[in-house]
Amino acid sequence: MQHLEALKDSKYCSLWHDQDIRPDTVPALKEDVNCELLIVGGGFTGLWAALQAKERKADADIILIEKTFVADGASGRNGGFLNASLAHGENNTEHHFPGEAQRLEALGHQNMAELLETLQRYNIDARYEPVGDTCVATNQGSVEHLREEYDEEKAAGKEVIFYDQQQMQAQVNSPTYLAGLWCKEGQSGIVDPARLCWGLKRVLLELGVRIFENTPLESVKPLGQDKMQAHCLGGNITSDKVLMATNAFHNPIGAIRRSVIPVWDYQLATEPLNDAQLEAIGWHKSRHAISNYANMFHYYRMTQDNRITWGGGGAVRYYFNNGTDIATQADVPALFEQLSKEFFETFPQLKGVKFSHRWSGIIATSTRFCMVPGVTYNGRLAWAVGYTGLGVGASRFGARIGIELLGYQPSDILQMHFVTKKPMPWAPEPFRWFGVRYTQDALIKADSRNGERGLWLKMLDKLNLGFTC
Repeated sequence: MQHLEALKDSKYCSLWHDQDIRPDTVPALKEDVNCELLIVGGGFTGLWAALQAKERKADADIILIEKTFVADGASGRNGGFLNASLAHGENNTEHHFPGEAQRLEALGHQNMAELLETLQRYNIDARYEPVGDTCVATNQGSVEHLREEYDEEKAAGKEVIFYDQQQMQAQVNSPTYLAGLWCKEGQSGIVDPARLCWGLKRVLLELGVRIFENTPLESVKPLGQDKMQAHCLGGNITSDKVLMATNAFHNPIGAIRRSVIPVWDYQLATEPLNDAQLEAIGWHKSRHAISNYANMFHYYRMTQDNRITWGGGGAVRYYFNNGTDIATQADVPALFEQLSKEFFETFPQLKGVKFSHRWSGIIATSTRFCMVPGVTYNGRLAWAVGYTGLGVGASRFGARIGIELLGYQPSDILQMHFVTKKPMPWAPEPFRWFGVRYTQDALIKADSRNGERGLWLKMLDKLNLGFTC
């Protein structure tokens, strides 16, 4: 079958990792060392935290450790969708952080502007394209939802464009499209996420931050009244402060483990499309970054060499007991086959296209569907985790909160409910696994019923625990 043939020669590797520009790893920790600030995690949060701490205190002695290599986790495996949202939409914001929606929106736009300015100032080529954010309707119920959203956004003065079926298919030619909504607000767009990480890594090394890759953290604990000690494979690190930027991966701090669960997401990338294939879909002219209005939504975009990356949909899994086993949960043939089948249902005119890469990554999901900060040990250890799919942009803001909680030029942001309110912890196993899988099945069923939500989802909605698009 076509979708199986397209996968046959694909390489299990993140497309973003498979580049000549990928830097060599720096040496692992091999001795006991001391520093002012230790950052655990070489993804977006850790890298942005190190940079912002250095910018706020130039003489800060900072060490960053990474279990494997910088950009190996979610930060080098996502779709590269960059937007200003910090709290996953107005409804979610109003429920969890009443009265703060307007300020969080302003902070999100400020964060985005500062992020882009930083890339320009340090000459980081993350291949940013300000293409906005386009949501497409693939059933009649979602057409109505997009029209309502358009009316609301337009009335609020937002820069949005509504496409009917013919107009949307003129933008990107898929027979599944019934309408579309293009939001151009807030400089949203797409990036190459690994290039963003590697650019930040270069800058940090130039600024004197010590980075140790292939350095797993084994434990962290207080040392005396004013120090922290991290035990790593290769040596101990004694520091004044610690920022945990591990996101979905195992963390020795119980409060962090209870805040997030790891949800596996799977992606494909096509080979570069030829001229005839590009003309068949017309996408290369507009270069929209696309998702469909659904509970189990797909997200997809074009790369600069005219590949399509394709992820999401039903190929998302939570594995029992916070499963993060790369050996058994990363390369799952059935899920990639499902993604391939759904791809050709969306673009049947691309028959014959091959997939060059397939890969997976872990989304850190919180019960409030956005970042969770925290601090313990009398202000000596902080964290920012759980971006629930928004980490490309929001991680910079999470990093800011993390270092402010540690005393690096704290602001009144730390008094916001967004920071002070503790998230509802995830239920223990086996209730966690059952609840997540049952909810996912209910979301899939709702999508098959034109968006109509059943009793289980309606109950979760009342508790504001039901994820909606």
